[in-house]
Amino acid sequence: MRKWRSLVAVGATLPVVAFAAACGSDNGNGDAAGEDTGGSLRGNLTGAGATFPNPVFQEWAAEYGSVEPGVRINYQSIGSGGGIEQFIRGTVDFGSSERYLSDEDLDEAATTRGCEGVQFPVIFGSVVIAFNDPALDGMVLTSDAIAKIYDRQITNFNDPELQELNPDMDLPDQPIIPVHRSDGSGTTYVFSHYLSTENDEWADKYGEGTEIQWASGTVGGQGNEGVAAQVQQNRGALGYVNQAYAIETGMATAHVVNEDGEAIAPTLEATTAASELADIPDTFQFDIDNIGGDGYPITGTNWIFVYECGYDDNTAEMLKSFWNWVLTDDAADELALELGYAPMGDSLKERVQAQVERINSQN
Repeated sequence: MRKWRSLVAVGATLPVVAFAAACGSDNGNGDAAGEDTGGSLRGNLTGAGATFPNPVFQEWAAEYGSVEPGVRINYQSIGSGGGIEQFIRGTVDFGSSERYLSDEDLDEAATTRGCEGVQFPVIFGSVVIAFNDPALDGMVLTSDAIAKIYDRQITNFNDPELQELNPDMDLPDQPIIPVHRSDGSGTTYVFSHYLSTENDEWADKYGEGTEIQWASGTVGGQGNEGVAAQVQQNRGALGYVNQAYAIETGMATAHVVNEDGEAIAPTLEATTAASELADIPDTFQFDIDNIGGDGYPITGTNWIFVYECGYDDNTAEMLKSFWNWVLTDDAADELALELGYAPMGDSLKERVQAQVERINSQN
């Protein structure tokens, strides 16, 4: 695995991560100095947004460098809220988020750019509940228990409600420190949407969104990296993070009870099972709700945002080339699977490719 792993450990102090598809220094033309660039494209792409897919985005960009070494990709892992804002403002070539663009977002984007925005999913992944204590790995939680922990109704691991859910575990007499995202976050959207769907009290008090007014007694972390670091550094900490960060940092994770009453581990298979239950309209505005069977119930999607106009021809070709490579090359799927993300099925990929072809179509 490449450089992102070392960045996870220091994510609290490095919330923005940039990466390039080509190695070496830029000679000013988008080429890496001293290398046989090959390929047919030359130039730079800039993107910004979700931290959720940052690990796989880095891997994709590095692998794509063997196809188009003259293309450099710089992605700023600043959170979904920032990705939506920068996309609408037109300061990046593409945005990324775990929250799809609402009709209001799309209207604002069209007004700003003078043409329609285009959004499409590229990957699925789980939001996991991670613990500081390895002995808690596999602890069972329900949506109600998670909501009460973040609402500070449950403040200790040996709370009777948690002990009832885990009769075979010797839960510690340890105060719980709930950790949340402090930035505008699609991971927060997925997490809070899940709780709002499953828990009426949470829906009334906190609702859903990329930012939430958290209860006092909770701790914030910048990005998935920052939450992971807070959980690792604080005894009794519990936080919600992208599955990839939990895997790579070796954190213990909870099994979450789904709609059918099954306590499901956040495995790749369980994420895939959940994603296959999603009803995906032509607008690609969807959530993954009420998951039963073998599906993990807190499963989210990453969207990419681009425009139908406003790019120069070279930038448009680079965008199409990169995202079509992601959708069609087996290496892209293999990297996603290795990191704990669930690639899309072939039929959905075909629908998404039609969206990619809309890039700059109105120029």
